[in-house]
Amino acid sequence: MGQKSALFFCSSNSDINPQYIEAARKVVRATCLKGYTIVSGGATRGLMKVVADEAVACGAENIGVLPRFMEEFSHPDLTQMIWTDTMSQRKDAMRLHGRDIAVALPGGIGTLDEFFETYTLAKLGKYNGKIVLFNCCGFYDGIRDQLDFLVREGMLEQKTRDIVHFPRTVEEFEKLL
Repeated sequence: MGQKSALFFCSSNSDINPQYIEAARKVVRATCLKGYTIVSGGATRGLMKVVADEAVACGAENIGVLPRFMEEFSHPDLTQMIWTDTMSQRKDAMRLHGRDIAVALPGGIGTLDEFFETYTLAKLGKYNGKIVLFNCCGFYDGIRDQLDFLVREGMLEQKTRDIVHFPRTVEEFEKLL
């Protein structure tokens, strides 16, 4: 895989604010147009499906990563599916293949788990891609504020805080690609 690759973490729920769905489409489209391979959860649920569908529509290389126990949710139109045995292996494989930028679109506890582990690895120098929380409609304002609080309280160095980017628009996001 010689070209740049972008990793997307996102919701597996489909019954969400339509603004998040449209934002996901636009962010993935912008990433594809910059020539990135798209790496995602590879499922047919929620924003994971939106990410995969948009990558397919753009003609981008599209890699999904799923643990075998979720096989029933696998997206049929991916360029490649990587199977793992556990969720931990899944996160490792996703980061291995999505090495240039990790983007968290709106999502729940799984998305937060993936984001925070990747952020921690970036702090430790074990993930070298950019870290992005796409802050559509202020979705990640609370995390941004918490990270700023941690800096003020001396629990987080400013240079570690600055690893994470919080673009609110596709135009701001495109500057990170």
